[in-house]
Amino acid sequence: MRVRVVVFAAVSLLVAVTAGTGWAQDPKDGVVRALDSREAKYGDVARRIWALAEVGYQEVESSALLQAELRDAGFTVKAGVAGIPTAFVASYGSGRPVIALLAEFDALPGMSQDSVAERRPLAGRIAGHACGHHLFGTASVAAAVAVREWLESSGRSGTIRVYGTPAEEGGSGKVYMVREGLFDDVDVVLDWHPGDRNDAGPTTTLANVSAKFRFRGVSAHAAAAPDRGRSALDGVEAMNYMVNLMREHVPQETRIHYVITDGGRAPNVVPDRAEVYYYVRHPDARVVREVFERVVKAAEGAALGTGTSVEHEIIGGVYSRLPNETLARLVDANLRRVGGVRYTPEERSFAERIRATLDDNSPAQ
Repeated sequence: MRVRVVVFAAVSLLVAVTAGTGWAQDPKDGVVRALDSREAKYGDVARRIWALAEVGYQEVESSALLQAELRDAGFTVKAGVAGIPTAFVASYGSGRPVIALLAEFDALPGMSQDSVAERRPLAGRIAGHACGHHLFGTASVAAAVAVREWLESSGRSGTIRVYGTPAEEGGSGKVYMVREGLFDDVDVVLDWHPGDRNDAGPTTTLANVSAKFRFRGVSAHAAAAPDRGRSALDGVEAMNYMVNLMREHVPQETRIHYVITDGGRAPNVVPDRAEVYYYVRHPDARVVREVFERVVKAAEGAALGTGTSVEHEIIGGVYSRLPNETLARLVDANLRRVGGVRYTPEERSFAERIRATLDDNSPAQ
């Protein structure tokens, strides 16, 4: 999705809520024209964040870049909020309503990729923007700046804020910001996500909890003295086996996934430490808690059976999104004014080349 389209959508939402239903349509056209004139500027910002590809809680340069854009536009920026170095809140205006726009900018680990259709990781890079957060934060900032200009020229009251929310990809950065009370006086929070079409359906998401399970055992030489060892990796594998057996006996919408993040260093040494990283998801947070408790029991049983010990650390946890049909209808009306995504011939050709790499009969990339 091109930056211009997502910027138009975001600013349309903000202006609609700020202005109220009685506001004439012409000012919206003016805001859109102003944004269109800055397409190259914000496109450059998005590409710079794409190239940085900084993972959660390490988005130092990406966060600083967005903060600088907001300061230059007259926003007051508070950096390092909620004890998170890369989190920020930028504000302009006064009085109500207070409208917040979320801005994400973290990349996904293990998704390094050049700007080409085929799979081509970049040398020396471990992360990439496979989820479009380089567009997310950029367009949110662009929308906020446009609304600031409209507030200034119209003389209307209201406060527009941009919340720089780090570590969306598994780190739950927003949770800490909410816990610090940073959203307590906000009337409306708007967010969006890049996609292949414009949509404002009142849909929900999956609640989730993530945790790292760390097993401890006894190291020994795997050939000379295997009887002296207690393998922490055995604990991880036993846990994974039991959790996989659980899949038949959980509610249908449940999702459980894991990755072994530490499995030892050498095959001939019994590992005395190992770690596995788990996600549990379901639309209902209560079910997430129940299933996660069973995962914890599986870990404890695995430790008991392998003569190891285990502890776990909660990494993140969020509720599912609460749909707001009234706001969704307002957003939908404005998105219809913006229109759908129109792809250029060059973009269609690029998409076709990507699709070719995904065919079932094509070799793995």
